[in-house]
Parts: sequence; structure tokens; C-alpha cells
Amino acid sequence: MDVPDGGVIAREGETNHCMFLIQTGSVRVIKNFGTPDALTLAVLGPGEFFGEMCILEAQPRAATGQAAGPVTVISVDASAFHHLYKMMPAQHGILILNIARDLSRRLRHLDEVIAARH
Repeated sequence: MDVPDGGVIAREGETNHCMFLIQTGSVRVIKNFGTPDALTLAVLGPGEFFGEMCILEAQPRAATGQAAGPVTVISVDASAFHHLYKMMPAQHGILILNIARDLSRRLRHLDEVIAARH
């Protein structure tokens, strides 16, 4: 999916269950998008992903993904993860572990940013 600069790819509070792989361009991950309290949590580039929390748990989106310039993303639906689990459980496990590692890395980064402000 091609998204123009400033386009919203996924909106905080939505309940769809897909994640996105960034093929080209950059995506800003923003908490409280469109409000005076908006906060950019991350800027991600090619080869990175976002929206994975909706795959791991059935909760509304925790943040908004907005194109930072023209971007091409690939949407991966939760059903694809279920299919992978049924057909190739070892590969599914490796993928989930890699997603968890990236989530941990992002959380550590945010912890450092918050700690540096106090």
C-alpha cells in the first residue's frame, strides 16, 4: 500500500488486527495523534514494522502510524499469523520471538528517554 506524506496508516483506538511492514520510506508512531499532547514515540524505516501489538493481543491500537514522507507498507493480517502457526509452528515461534525482542528493544529505548527527562 502506497501512502502519501502525512497519511495515516493505522489510527490509535482502531480495532483491526493487522500489522505493517515498511518497504520504503519512514513512519512516525505517535501517541495522542491530533491533540496538543501528541508525542512521537518512534520513527521507523524500511525493514521495520509497527502495529504488531494488535497481532499479539486483541486490544485497540495503542498509537497512530503516520507516513513521514511517501511510504510503502505491506499489511499482514492476524489470520496470516494463525495460518503460519498451523502450517509451520517452528517458524511462527521464531517470528513471534523476533517481534518480542523488538518490542523489548523499543521499550528499553522509551525507558531511557523518559529517565533522561527526570
